[in-house]
Amino acid sequence: MNKKLYVVIIAIIFLIAALVSYFNETQIEKEENENKTENNVTTTTESDKENEKDEEEDIMDGIALNYQSSIRIEKKGMIIYFDPFKITEAKNDADYVFITHSHYDHYSEEEVVNSDTNFIVTNDLESKIKKLGVSDDKITVVYPNENHTVMDLSFEVIPAYNTDKTYHKKSYNWVGYNVNIDGVKYYVVGDSDVTDELKKVNCDVIFIPVGGTYTMTDSDAASVVNEMKPKYAVPVHYDEVGSSVNANNFTDGLNENIKGIILK
Repeated sequence: MNKKLYVVIIAIIFLIAALVSYFNETQIEKEENENKTENNVTTTTESDKENEKDEEEDIMDGIALNYQSSIRIEKKGMIIYFDPFKITEAKNDADYVFITHSHYDHYSEEEVVNSDTNFIVTNDLESKIKKLGVSDDKITVVYPNENHTVMDLSFEVIPAYNTDKTYHKKSYNWVGYNVNIDGVKYYVVGDSDVTDELKKVNCDVIFIPVGGTYTMTDSDAASVVNEMKPKYAVPVHYDEVGSSVNANNFTDGLNENIKGIILK
């Protein structure tokens, strides 16, 4: 065999061997990097889930739905009731009682109040509260579009009304409350349809009526909450009117970045 040809063949063989070796090393390195990336993604996802769980526990801990729109929040040494109604156990432990309007299914104070309770009410309830013997300094009368601070609690007063029916007229000055508790905003909508004022509220947690008939429907509620983008959304006002079906329809209609929570 020609000596030059022999040298060329040997050189080609070495070149092929080098290319194969390089390719194998590159493939191994690529697979190792992909494994590292997958491990990092998995770790991050698990960490995110833990953080989300901790945040939910922090924000939603101490909150209960008694019945209809009756909400109890116990946080930072404060006990707050919204629209107390059909309280099964008389605790008389309220530091604050917020009432959105005077309809019977939003007001039943006997089981929750004590001598130190602060009342935040609409103007049509002021005289009724005073008849209980509550002093003027314990009563704050509110109107839509106001901001208040009562003791350690700051809150916005949001109009709540019907847009296509007459059960809750805008002229009645009935309301919802967006309450700031340790930097977290809890918005209790009250009895309302979807309104321009509601859409503009910035909140972390929203308690929104879903039963229909006297308020917005479950689908309307889900649509506006998706637009507002709170972290958590709680359906209310589906016991006297509506049912648990409305609550489930509402949570099913929420975008995946909003956690729907049905309180028991």
